[in-house]
Amino acid sequence: MEETVKVLVIEDDAEAAEMYRLRLVGEGYAVLVGCDGEDGVRLALAELPDFIYLDLRLPKLDGFEVLERLRAMRETAQIPVIILSNYSDPELRERGLRLGALEFLVKADVTPRQLATKVERKAGPLPTALA
Repeated sequence: MEETVKVLVIEDDAEAAEMYRLRLVGEGYAVLVGCDGEDGVRLALAELPDFIYLDLRLPKLDGFEVLERLRAMRETAQIPVIILSNYSDPELRERGLRLGALEFLVKADVTPRQLATKVERKAGPLPTALA
């Protein structure tokens, strides 16, 4: 039996994090939640998730710092990361992509269901036992 796809959501807004977690769990993914930048980096290194959703505005380390640290460590350098932010500034988008994010999504423009679809496209479909 194949392993469940593990998703890390790094989000300091508890309500938003829970909404994303519930949707992703409902789609069959194992979900971890980091509540600040330091916690997100620690969880990424300890758990080696298959996929990461990363907010930009975070306590302790902002999302760009988190992304830089993830890309600098051999263990986490290849984990797909999608930035999920309230900011739509083109300069922030460009910076995130330049630092190695796969995509830069604006929270107001994406639903929790669309997030689950993006995990499937980037990390692969659920194992047939879970689908």
